[in-house]
Amino acid sequence: MLVLATVLIAGLAAPDAKAQLSDRAGVPEWEVPTQFKHDVFTFARVRYDSFDGGGGWGRRGGRWSTDYPDAELNLAYRLQQMTSLKVNPDSAVVRLDEDDLADYPFLYMVEPGRLIFRESEVTALRDYLLNGGFLMVDDFWGDSEWENLSYELGRVFPDREIHDLPLEHPIFHIVFDLKEKPQVPSIYHARSYEGTGITWETDKGPGAEHVHYRAIYDDNGRMCVIICHNTDLGDGWEREGESEWYFHEFAEKKAYPMGINIIVYAMTH
Repeated sequence: MLVLATVLIAGLAAPDAKAQLSDRAGVPEWEVPTQFKHDVFTFARVRYDSFDGGGGWGRRGGRWSTDYPDAELNLAYRLQQMTSLKVNPDSAVVRLDEDDLADYPFLYMVEPGRLIFRESEVTALRDYLLNGGFLMVDDFWGDSEWENLSYELGRVFPDREIHDLPLEHPIFHIVFDLKEKPQVPSIYHARSYEGTGITWETDKGPGAEHVHYRAIYDDNGRMCVIICHNTDLGDGWEREGESEWYFHEFAEKKAYPMGINIIVYAMTH
């Protein structure tokens, strides 16, 4: 388990869109100190095959890869820039039933609206979470996608409730003191509705208007799953170099603060 020392908070600077050129999409790389080589935070994304029809928006295709890898490159940079966590500049992609999940205390999964776990994935995820792992679920919208994820998580934990997190919960205040639960639309929806106050994705059907952050706890009362519903934090991380307005309105104010809060909370509780 990583230990958080003094948290350093600084202002974010808007990146130069022209810098998005290299394999790292213009994100600076940094050296990991030798003494922390095997004790750094590595952002790990879950790859799954259900509904993996190449319809995602990542470089590799497939819903699991939406915003990949730019989202985690940018988030890792901001995390090491703004906190004292030792962060790996490179991320990982893992399969629940094939990789050694013990190497990754934090997993990130996106677009689970049509996800169907294999039985081996159900077992592997349950074991991982009950052994101290943490899962963040992001970027899905509306009632029907929620019902699907709720069903699949019910297969993982048939006897555990999913709890709504109130704004007073420490996860909204541990590094950045958030005054509201952040809702981040994709950059395309944000541009389409700029100035209207609409921050949800209007094409996602009923129930997409209000953002929800929900959690599952283990037997010791430790949060092991956080579910970010009706928001797309990953797009806020990925798209920061494409629009200065989107960066300041959604990445700087919402996506990065919430993402950093979640990771710091997961690594210290």
